[in-house]
Amino acid sequence: MTPTDRLFPSFESGIAEVNGQGISYRRAGKGPPVLLLHGFPQTHAMWHAVAPALTNRHTVVVADLRGYGQSSKPTGTDPYSFRHMAADQVALMDHLGFGQFHVVGHDRGGRVAHRMALDSPDAVSSLTVMDIVPTHHLLDGLTREVAAAYYHWFFLAQPYPFPETLIGHDPDAYFESCLLGWGAARLEDFAEGALGAYREAWRNEDTIRGMCADYRATLQVDFDLDADDLDRTITTPALVLYGAEGAMAKAYDVPATWANRLSNMHAEAIPGGHFFVDQSPLETTEALGRFL
Repeated sequence: MTPTDRLFPSFESGIAEVNGQGISYRRAGKGPPVLLLHGFPQTHAMWHAVAPALTNRHTVVVADLRGYGQSSKPTGTDPYSFRHMAADQVALMDHLGFGQFHVVGHDRGGRVAHRMALDSPDAVSSLTVMDIVPTHHLLDGLTREVAAAYYHWFFLAQPYPFPETLIGHDPDAYFESCLLGWGAARLEDFAEGALGAYREAWRNEDTIRGMCADYRATLQVDFDLDADDLDRTITTPALVLYGAEGAMAKAYDVPATWANRLSNMHAEAIPGGHFFVDQSPLETTEALGRFL
């Protein structure tokens, strides 16, 4: 039994062959479907304290993005655009029998969810993004404070194999430094089982490569895709959650950055930093429950 298996004892698990990828997922519960997507440098294990609490009212699916966890890790940069990642997850939900579903994404998963709502609006019943501002907004108006806090965007995006080589010498040291960054986190904020799952994943050299490619694609592909969609407004009901003590809340009025992109939006701050889902799972679950 893997560390992740122990976190989700009541969930069925599988790998769906969809969109040319193998996407790892777990599923449990009954009711309207909800897809939960993780961010960097985590896996779907981040939802271990939230997902089970939602299964009394919803069919909950947690999945690994391509390049992360147990999902496939294609070569190159373009395959890691949020457009491709979003298409994976839409295909996964269709494979499971869900043509329409709620999508909830933290960090990179939130950016995938945003792109999903743009590219596949008929599939998305509601959109929840967690502790992000729009990708184009962050990059186009980059401040020195955000550049310092989010330096990893530009380090990981350097050409292969430079960041992979440096990270590969001690993956735990590098990725744990990420968990402790971006506002108000301590290592003890993360459940030992979840840390075990993350360490198992990020010690894989292909996962390191996949995560770096994710960030390369943001600069090389996603920025331009988002620039093309700046005049589009998502009308789907949307929830913006953010860490009250996180780097994004310090640098931005987070709800305001989404105001011209989401026409039917509610926003709420959750105690904690960027990783508030780990720090405040009860408050996170309650906010999601009210919205869903």
